[in-house]
Amino acid sequence: MESEICNLIEVWLSVFASVCYCYAIGKVVPKGTRRLVFLLPIVCLFLYLPLHLFVLHFRGITAFFIAWLANFKLLLFAFGKGPLSSDNRSISLPHFVAVACLPIKIQHKADSSPKSHIHHAQKLQNGKKSSPNYRVKTLLLAILVNVHNYSDYIHPKVVSLLNVMYLYIQLEIILAIAAAVAKVLLGLELEPQFDEPYLSTSLQDFWGRRWNLMVSSILRLAVYEPTRNLASGLVGREWARFPAVMGTFFVSGIMHELMFFYLGRDKLTMEMTCFFLLHGLCLIAEGFLKKCFAGRWKLPAVISGLLTTGFVLLTGYWLFLPFMYSCRVFERASAEYVQLVTFIENRFRRQ
Repeated sequence: MESEICNLIEVWLSVFASVCYCYAIGKVVPKGTRRLVFLLPIVCLFLYLPLHLFVLHFRGITAFFIAWLANFKLLLFAFGKGPLSSDNRSISLPHFVAVACLPIKIQHKADSSPKSHIHHAQKLQNGKKSSPNYRVKTLLLAILVNVHNYSDYIHPKVVSLLNVMYLYIQLEIILAIAAAVAKVLLGLELEPQFDEPYLSTSLQDFWGRRWNLMVSSILRLAVYEPTRNLASGLVGREWARFPAVMGTFFVSGIMHELMFFYLGRDKLTMEMTCFFLLHGLCLIAEGFLKKCFAGRWKLPAVISGLLTTGFVLLTGYWLFLPFMYSCRVFERASAEYVQLVTFIENRFRRQ
């Protein structure tokens, strides 16, 4: 564990140095293809660095933060778009590094419109109610991490459900810790990454407003909007939404395949891509049905919520979990938690 922590420090020092280089490039090279040429070596480096780590959590978190999110932010930055855009000359180096390396989105000041004030107040309220939720979720995570030790005594379907809960809670807590670090060190007001996705009443609500909002925001800028603008000239603005949605879900699926390659270093199965393409198709169908029945018929929120949650869980059980079981992700994660606790105890005993 000690040698792996040294590897982690080396990898992240490389990341910080690389991001500082990107910041300098943004100051002297104009946006466009020329800046992209200067940034592409860093994009390639970020794809390579997670392979230097062998602990599942270190590799997975680093891959998600830099191989996916940081790379997409840098590609947007090359063309003067996204959260790192050099069009905002006031952005400081510490803020640039934090936004590039961490899955955070700075909460900008609300404008004077009543709608903006309401939206801003809702975000603040979400942040306030999250604190007790995180305490409960941390306790649940400590319980769920050992589920596989008792899998012989629990029905397999229940074990799968508990594993899905474990994945969601762990991801939310990891992103919350990253956001808390940025907020404490830099005094940033940040937008929430999740908004209670289990309360979703539709797939549009789940993917667009509740689940992993940092990723949704980046994919919207990097994939959805360019694809829709390109398709608008061919099929019109209204119909261009469909290839834009499918393109966004396809890219998300490919990036999930890459993330799970880092976790298991196994061949790609494309099951993740199928999961996201299926959800893209269903989201388009859902929007079409809403348009057809607008103002005439609507499912009660409780029913639509149960259907949405059930669909996400069922498709996740079908296409998401098999790969994780084949790579023994849950067993390895549990073993790493035990190793971490042992490492910390040994360090304290030496003192």
